[in-house]
Amino acid sequence: MNILDMAAVLITLSAVFSYLNYRYFRLPSAIGLMLIALCLSLALLALGKLGLGQIEQKAESFIRSIDFNQTLMQGMLSFLLFAGALHVNLRDLAAQKWIVGSLATFGTVASTFVVGTLFWLVSQMLGFDIRFTYCLLFGALISPTDPIAVLGILKSAGAPKSLETKITGESLFNDGIGVVVFIVVLGLVTGGQEPSVRHIALLFAEEALGGVVLGLLLGGVAYWMLSRVDNYSVEVLITLAVVMGGYSFAVAIHTSGPIAMVVAGLVIGNHGRRLAMSERTRKHLDLFWELVDEILNTVLFVLIGLELLILELTGRALSAGLIAIPVVLLARFMCVGAPVRLLQFRRSFTPGAIRLLTWGGLRGGISVALALSIPAGPERDLILTVTYTVVVFSILVQGLTLGALVKKISPRPQE
Repeated sequence: MNILDMAAVLITLSAVFSYLNYRYFRLPSAIGLMLIALCLSLALLALGKLGLGQIEQKAESFIRSIDFNQTLMQGMLSFLLFAGALHVNLRDLAAQKWIVGSLATFGTVASTFVVGTLFWLVSQMLGFDIRFTYCLLFGALISPTDPIAVLGILKSAGAPKSLETKITGESLFNDGIGVVVFIVVLGLVTGGQEPSVRHIALLFAEEALGGVVLGLLLGGVAYWMLSRVDNYSVEVLITLAVVMGGYSFAVAIHTSGPIAMVVAGLVIGNHGRRLAMSERTRKHLDLFWELVDEILNTVLFVLIGLELLILELTGRALSAGLIAIPVVLLARFMCVGAPVRLLQFRRSFTPGAIRLLTWGGLRGGISVALALSIPAGPERDLILTVTYTVVVFSILVQGLTLGALVKKISPRPQE
């Protein structure tokens, strides 16, 4: 099946599922679409058990033909991150810089080791013969919160602005740290590299700091071009070039494309929108990127739901996934709590901030994509099933109850 046929099937399914959700279920878009896709996947699996395996096999073959890791990490992610960063207020983000920075760095690294250690203990209890390095690999891929899932859910959660900025800012920036940690641990697993401090520092500089510098350059060049034209079609095309050309260039020079897109989006979304665009251009730009964001989000969460068809599901793997849910939440609670407690001496926080940050740290497609990039083997099958279980719980349960938790805690104004 060629790429046009794949896109046609996914867009058609997304349109039908969106209609069903809007017409009958009225759930937040991301949650409703993934839930419907999960139900379809379960129905197809049931048909296979009943002897009607031809339909299931065709659906499974279609999903296997889509490289989820490549589709998300090298395709959709650049558009989604840029669109998300485009509407983040830089002043609000600067006001939360210490907590966002500590959660995106210390929180991600610490969570990798806490989750990895606890998951290793759980796997030993369940009788899995899995090395500690693979457990650390799971910790690395599940620790970063997913900006795609977070941005979609927070729109309807009613969270206070300061809390929304913390969660969104962290989720936009912790991908770079998470990817660096994942690459380092993957090198340990495959035996392809030595984990020296110098190597890790260089990798961090190349990926994270390089992504920031590239993002500033892309945003600066785009701002210069935008300020010299007043034609919305040309200006929208410039932003599209930043995303597509900039991300491809980041991959080519081995730096963090996600961070580059976030930084470029912040520059264009703040200075570019305010100083280099007319009101007419701003309206067209917002409409264009909101539409891109909505369409790609819709397709992504449909794909996540359909990925169930290709999982190697076993009772023990599902048990490990269910136990991993409280493990991941406990690690999140610990690694959020430490920075918040330390920073409380300098500033105030929303009452219940630790609980809200813990429950609002959703996992999504990025974790699944990283799990799919692990070399084939029994460890990969286990980690993929566990990751998928945590992601489904995160989006369906945490996502559906986040708004209720926000209302229950009754936030007060922030500094």
